[in-house]
Amino acid sequence: MKKKILLLVAALALVMLAACGKNTPVQPTEPVPTEATEPTSTPAPTATPEPTATSTPTPTPEPTATPTPEPLIALKDVFAEHGMKCGTCVTGQMLNTPKYKEMILSNFSSVTMENAMKPDAILDQQKSAAKNDDVVSFSAEAKKILDFAKENNLGVRGHTLVWHSQTPEWLFREGYSKTGELVGRDEMLRRMDTFFDQVFTFLKENGYSDIVYAYDVANECWMEDGSMRESLWRQTIGDDYIYEAFKTAKKYAPEHIDLYYNDYNEQFKTETLVNFVESLKDADGNYLIDGVGFQAHLYTSDDLVAYFDTVDKLSALGIKVSLTELDVCLGKYQGYLPNTDNNLKTQGRFYYDLINGIFSRVDAGTLNTNSLTFWGFADRLSWRSEAYPLLFNIVLMPKYSFYGAAQVKEQAGFEE
Repeated sequence: MKKKILLLVAALALVMLAACGKNTPVQPTEPVPTEATEPTSTPAPTATPEPTATSTPTPTPEPTATPTPEPLIALKDVFAEHGMKCGTCVTGQMLNTPKYKEMILSNFSSVTMENAMKPDAILDQQKSAAKNDDVVSFSAEAKKILDFAKENNLGVRGHTLVWHSQTPEWLFREGYSKTGELVGRDEMLRRMDTFFDQVFTFLKENGYSDIVYAYDVANECWMEDGSMRESLWRQTIGDDYIYEAFKTAKKYAPEHIDLYYNDYNEQFKTETLVNFVESLKDADGNYLIDGVGFQAHLYTSDDLVAYFDTVDKLSALGIKVSLTELDVCLGKYQGYLPNTDNNLKTQGRFYYDLINGIFSRVDAGTLNTNSLTFWGFADRLSWRSEAYPLLFNIVLMPKYSFYGAAQVKEQAGFEE
């Protein structure tokens, strides 16, 4: 009898051990971002090429033994002290997960839709072809995020109207057909006008306009060598298509919505961006543009002195300069580093120095900005998750980078 009892106890112990093993968090596999493509032109030798799409992978299931994240500081409160909104990108799926939703509401005061406001998400081909005119139709996901923002008093950055990527080709063709001939300049300008009008009308008529404080009118139009990127917008309208886009947006956007140009590798495009902004003036010499968005997809090996040189030169033009898609990978482009404690401390110090540089310029009055947006908040949800670029780790605990962003120096990876 004793032998049987001992065997029974041993069997129960093995079952319990197996059950505990299921709670071990699993590192994420490398995501395959939707529509992720490299720039089609060869960048300047010193530039760091970036994929032009910024989609996160589908969120993986929560580990069953995930610790409760315990950041004692709300990032949005830290940024509010400097008169700034603190933002993150969101998807409808994130809002379906209570823990993600709680983290968003605890730390952020602004949201940018990752994909749900991009042209291919809001333009309806069937209805456009039937009407032979642009038809804008916001999806259920977009409305869900807008409602979430409105209900929780969050600001919204609109992203984006004119882009070479994630814009349906049929928009540029006769009959709104994938196989039609490309339309001419006058017709494409008319379509741009109708497109923009419907976007801003939808926001106004549905009570969302007041929460939108900025909109990316044009995205990624310039290459690192100073040339203009090829796109169907340029092909159908001409080299002044960006000017026409801002002129049209100015016509329909409410005064309180800042109109932005947004781009990546901004530190390698300084002169190009300065000259471009200076060209966006009306007949009276007033800017059609309110701000330039720096995507800020950075690496811990980047030179912050050189980066802030670009920030300062654009700021000197008198426009707003905002970091709109910030994440900081461990290592360098095509040379990611493992997430060792030392590398994560380096990342924490980088975030601290970057945010401190932004705050000090805002407080001194040399940088005009009212927001900073992180492109996500947790490594497991990042489009670059293999490089651990964000503020919370795979089990949603705050990293050195979180405390760096929150300006808690003693917890941001600095040596005592």
